[in-house]
Amino acid sequence: MDTTVVTIQDVARAAGVSPATVSRVFNGGNVTAARAESVRQAAAELGFAPNRLARSLRKQQSSVIGLIIPDIENPFFTSLARGVEDAAQRTGMSVVLCNSDEDVEKERRYIDIVMGEQMAGVIVAAASRDRTDLSPLLARGMPVVAVDRRPHDADVDAVMVDNQHGGEVATRHLLRAGYQRVACITGPAGASTSEERLAGYRSALRGELGNDSGEPARAASYIRHADFRVEGGRAAMRELLALPEPPDAVFVANNLMTVGALQALREVGQAPPGVGVLSFGDVPWASLVRPSLTTVELPSYDLGRTAAELLLQRMAGSAALLQTVVLRTTLKPRESTAGPSQA
Repeated sequence: MDTTVVTIQDVARAAGVSPATVSRVFNGGNVTAARAESVRQAAAELGFAPNRLARSLRKQQSSVIGLIIPDIENPFFTSLARGVEDAAQRTGMSVVLCNSDEDVEKERRYIDIVMGEQMAGVIVAAASRDRTDLSPLLARGMPVVAVDRRPHDADVDAVMVDNQHGGEVATRHLLRAGYQRVACITGPAGASTSEERLAGYRSALRGELGNDSGEPARAASYIRHADFRVEGGRAAMRELLALPEPPDAVFVANNLMTVGALQALREVGQAPPGVGVLSFGDVPWASLVRPSLTTVELPSYDLGRTAAELLLQRMAGSAALLQTVVLRTTLKPRESTAGPSQA
């Protein structure tokens, strides 16, 4: 077969693996011996020969890495970006910031730009767990690190927060403070961070209230998905307050939605701690407002720094096994969850 018409996708289909796996075999990545043998056999049968010279030139051309994040207005991602930049600058690398706005199509265009500009590598906080597609980057042999959010079935290094544990600790804190009807405003359905924080909320209800109390089942009416933005949090809180039996506390799964939830409470003349409010994600003013806001503090800067360090190792040729680094959260109890009796 003419090698000029054989692509990495052809080899992947013949070997029964993903294009990313084929790329890793020929770029010195970590693949099981059985899969590597299957890929090499398929490549030999099809007459596929990777252009190693072109690949090595690509790797040497750029001192720029891409950072694709969902929302630059969110202080969490601003701090994360700073961690990436500080680590990159120490090695002489520059960072190009791309804001996807939680939009998979916009994210895809930025991925095309990263490839077109032949950047040295990319760090991605995925817009969607199921629809974000990193395979074009991996098929090019480009080093990729997922940060904060891991796309489904992505064969890449990752740096994550223990979202489920944080959600569980937050919800347990509200229940133990004496709140009886704890709601959860989480992010978009399908986003890994949304689902993991929601799983922590549900786990805490089961653990604190027990499976036979009926409360975990009733809690389904207290769950709302929103868009990780201020207006989404406000709309979700308004819905919860309109229930026949509204919640007396709410666990909000990101900092911007917390702002919206507080706005909705103010509109109806309610405020913490009478209605407990706990934010997943710290904000600079959390300790300054009255009542001060209880938060789950995220290691945002360390997420970015660690992701950049992993990426730089891959760019330097590291063939270590793929890593998933998980960082823990920290609960910061303040006045907004002092308990209903403190209102």
